[in-house]
Amino acid sequence: MGKFVYSFNEGSKDMRNLLGGKGANLAEMIQIGLPVPFGFTVTTEACNRYYNEECEIAEDIIEQIFEKLSELENVTDKIFGDVSNPLLVSVRSGSVFSMPGMMDTILNLGLNDETVVGLAELSKNERFAYDSYRRFIQMFGNIVLEIPKSKFEEIINGKRQERNCQFNLDLKTEDLREVIKLYKELIKNETGREFTQDPKKQLMQAVMAVFRSWNNERAVLYRQLNNISSSLGTAVNVQSMVFGNMGDNSGTGVAFTRNPINGEPGIFGEFLINAQGEDVVSGIRTPQPISEMAELFPDVYKEFLRISKLLEEHFSDMQNIEFTVEKNKLFLLQSRNAKRTAEAAVKIAVDMEQEGLIDKKTAVTKLEPRQISQLLHPRFEGEDLKNTQRLTSGLPASPGAVTGRICFSAQAAQLASSNGEKVILTRVETSPEDLAGMVAAEGILTARGGMTSHAAVVARSMGRCCIVGCSEMKVDELKKTITIGNIVLTEEDCISLDGNTGMVYKGEVKTVTPELSGNFGIIMKWADEIRTLKIRANADNYQEARSAVHFGAEGIGLCRTEQMFLKENRIYIIRRMLLTDNEDKIREALLQLLPFQKKEFKAIYEVMQDRPVTIRLLDLSFHEFLPNTTEEIQRLSDQMNVPYEKLNKRIEELHELNPMMGYRGCRLAVTYPDIAAMQTEAIILAAIELKREKNLEISPEIMIPMIALEKEFTFIKKIVVDTIDRCFKKENITLNYSVGTMIEVPRAALTADEIAQEAEFFSFGTNDLTQMTFGFSRSDSLKIIQEYRQKMIFENNPFETIDKNGVGKLINMAAELGRTVRPNMKMGICGEQAGNPETVEFCHSTGLNYISCSPYRVPVARLAAAQAVVKEMDNNHL
Repeated sequence: MGKFVYSFNEGSKDMRNLLGGKGANLAEMIQIGLPVPFGFTVTTEACNRYYNEECEIAEDIIEQIFEKLSELENVTDKIFGDVSNPLLVSVRSGSVFSMPGMMDTILNLGLNDETVVGLAELSKNERFAYDSYRRFIQMFGNIVLEIPKSKFEEIINGKRQERNCQFNLDLKTEDLREVIKLYKELIKNETGREFTQDPKKQLMQAVMAVFRSWNNERAVLYRQLNNISSSLGTAVNVQSMVFGNMGDNSGTGVAFTRNPINGEPGIFGEFLINAQGEDVVSGIRTPQPISEMAELFPDVYKEFLRISKLLEEHFSDMQNIEFTVEKNKLFLLQSRNAKRTAEAAVKIAVDMEQEGLIDKKTAVTKLEPRQISQLLHPRFEGEDLKNTQRLTSGLPASPGAVTGRICFSAQAAQLASSNGEKVILTRVETSPEDLAGMVAAEGILTARGGMTSHAAVVARSMGRCCIVGCSEMKVDELKKTITIGNIVLTEEDCISLDGNTGMVYKGEVKTVTPELSGNFGIIMKWADEIRTLKIRANADNYQEARSAVHFGAEGIGLCRTEQMFLKENRIYIIRRMLLTDNEDKIREALLQLLPFQKKEFKAIYEVMQDRPVTIRLLDLSFHEFLPNTTEEIQRLSDQMNVPYEKLNKRIEELHELNPMMGYRGCRLAVTYPDIAAMQTEAIILAAIELKREKNLEISPEIMIPMIALEKEFTFIKKIVVDTIDRCFKKENITLNYSVGTMIEVPRAALTADEIAQEAEFFSFGTNDLTQMTFGFSRSDSLKIIQEYRQKMIFENNPFETIDKNGVGKLINMAAELGRTVRPNMKMGICGEQAGNPETVEFCHSTGLNYISCSPYRVPVARLAAAQAVVKEMDNNHL
């Protein structure tokens, strides 16, 4: 029989995978002597066993839970279920990686009709006891019995209206007794059973409910968004209760050891007097700044500052601390590495390195690669704001500048977003159930809540612009209106949020892109010093090439020449070429296209200077060039002076049932070799002209796509080389160049050693390699992939994150085979997955030379490549 339950004094921070982040950190804080209420952790392995054993908790785990409960009784000198001296506990989730608000928590467990009387007598505070019981029944009813929270809220809201008071805090003891009675009636009506009075049954049902919450809809979505494996499971922490709702000498709060928005030093947080933790994070009451604790609880505040500094130094990172004050005594309920904006993460990493708390290698691991996109968030243009109506302001919870139509529900935001609309999710306050809508929205706006509310914390972790606590704004979610003074806005209206200042504006405001410098420049410099993987960009024109250089790209790994053909003044020429069988007309069309191609290549070379540029020959199927409507065919018929019927017949002859596996890539060049020759000539002549005009040494890398056979490559390479030789002879000049291929067909990966006899470099096109390996259409399989992810057949979308076990194995195999022929062969990856941090780590471990991604993902890849080196070094030291 294995060990599935650990007391807090048996663990440490190094047991994170077993105890979850919360359990491991609670154990660590116990070890260093901090005031943590005692308890125990049911491990992640117990959670996985629960799912493997048909969602039942095994008897041996139940026995271990109650053994540890007995130990907890001895430590606290209280008895679970005892009428005169009741032990009450909280039951909290604790995943390996922080998932704020995604799973469930139950407080005050152990209360029933008898123990609530004992708690009242013991505390000499009857109102506190019945407030705690009311909270417990509501949480238990919602989380364990799965009764909608709104039904409980309707009852207590009704009681507040009846008593003409604003907050639950204003309800008297008798009011709470009546609410409890109504809660029980609700539970009886909804479940057909009485509310359970047995604390041990309450405990086991709560543990199972937390296990279940690992796979609730919002937790699954959060894991998918953050690439957290579903196989990790969640731990459950059972902890003796301390009470922040015992009166004006008690309270609860959430704090950060530095500002999570801008990274400024100093304690940042909020607290509420006479409250429990749910009141702070839910946004039900707007809390006070934590600095006000200095006056209300001076000794507690002084102790809290000391402990905060100690925790940050101990964990070598900014901490997010949850705490409770019970009768002027401080207790810590949790400390974890804090979620923060990208701006804050960069500043904190640089500051901590300069303070000597961490070194440069550790500093580059303090920023999530995906967060970097937050630093590219636009800002509102100052001039445009002068003519824009300011509506209200709130707390700037997460930076950015966004515009969108108002939506009052997560469902409405999802629907509008799926139709291509930009929306602002506007609520009184958000809850974890709103996650999907928060993902779909451009920004989030709430009337209530503070900087540590659910909306604020989740928005920061997602990089969504967010403003909370707009107290002037009245949101009616039923009537779907916002009222600010005498201004009424509806779903038809557009608003703009400035998450940097907290300002809300009416209508649309123009934005500007910020410069990437300062601390960001410092952290990226450190990353560049550490990484070994080169970072290139995918760029199809000089504008994209310029963006790539701006973001730190070291070359272009993929220039897709088909984009140059699809422009309005050129597509007619290529259509005319494809729809004729006259070789003279084909050559005439290509001669017209040559100067366009050369001009575009030359512009890209000028931007990239001496950086490498890989140009892929045409990889577009026939159907993307051909007209497909009667109007388009008629217009082309008139332009070509060819009868409509004859032209339409030719188009039908070229029609393919599966064009993505038909005439495209190298197959197009085999059928139309003059296209490959024309493109090669444009590539080389552009380089020659720049060498003469500006003495630039361009060494083009010419890539032949969709190769499956060595003979295909050999056939087209001869066309390329012969064309280059003719250009050199005609221009009386030479330059360096290389001819390689894109590995995107499984057969090419399996026979890479044969292809490497002629190919001088490999670039892995993971979009098509994934498509062909899985047999999924990249364009049409989104619904299938979504269903597979919902049913946990897929952990990740394989078109976003490299499939290491399948596609990754093919890449590994091809790399090894290629290097048996050419030991120093240059290899890279240029598919959509390339900018994904997990893919970058995979490419580093595989020994590829570079990755190529979209320009805006270049900073992400640079950081991820450095982190891959640090991770490898850490693993080697284990």
